[in-house]
Amino acid sequence: MKKRIFFLSISFVAVLSGVILGYQFRATSAGNNVVPLDREQELALEKKSLVEDLYEMRVEISDLSARLDQAGVGQREAEQALERELARIRRFAGLAPVSGPGVELVAQIHPEQDGPGTVQPPKDITDEHLLKIVNELNKAGSEAIAINGQRITPISEIRLAGSHINVNGTPISPPYHITAIGNASAIKSRLELKGGLVDILNEYGISVETQERNEVMIPAFAGELNFEYAKPLKEN
Repeated sequence: MKKRIFFLSISFVAVLSGVILGYQFRATSAGNNVVPLDREQELALEKKSLVEDLYEMRVEISDLSARLDQAGVGQREAEQALERELARIRRFAGLAPVSGPGVELVAQIHPEQDGPGTVQPPKDITDEHLLKIVNELNKAGSEAIAINGQRITPISEIRLAGSHINVNGTPISPPYHITAIGNASAIKSRLELKGGLVDILNEYGISVETQERNEVMIPAFAGELNFEYAKPLKEN
């Protein structure tokens, strides 16, 4: 904007100079007995040269103004592209809340069952069971996963801590509500394959109910990302 004002100011000064010079030429020409003919011809040539310079300057100003407009558009497009890329990275890293079609799972312990061939059910669902579910959801193409409202990221921890399970350092308790965004029917089909994860967990007394949803809301990762040792590599 400052550059454009500068160029327009130059144009105004140049035009004003032309007007003044033209007025001077007419005033001088009116006094035939005062100014010699050679001087009139000299002023006429100067006026012609100035008019030509003014025309060239106007063309240059118009060209520079167009370039400034294009540069402004290019800068805005670059900023928008960077914003889109940053938003994509934030979604991928789990740093932004997301929504979309997907599934909701509820994992909990079955009532104890007796009988031949029945595996003795565990007293509680462990961190290993939840890890198996998360891994299976990832294999099914899930784009975002959360357990009891805790977003799963590449640095998330799911571990047993005493009598409860910690996810991202936050204690969670059963029943475990697991949400995942992706192709709902494909995810559900993979989980419920005959002999698949749901069947295996069911044999151990763990019930996993899966529901397809048109829209699932998954929050952002609420923890902190600290990189003390990992440094970005510089491209050659």
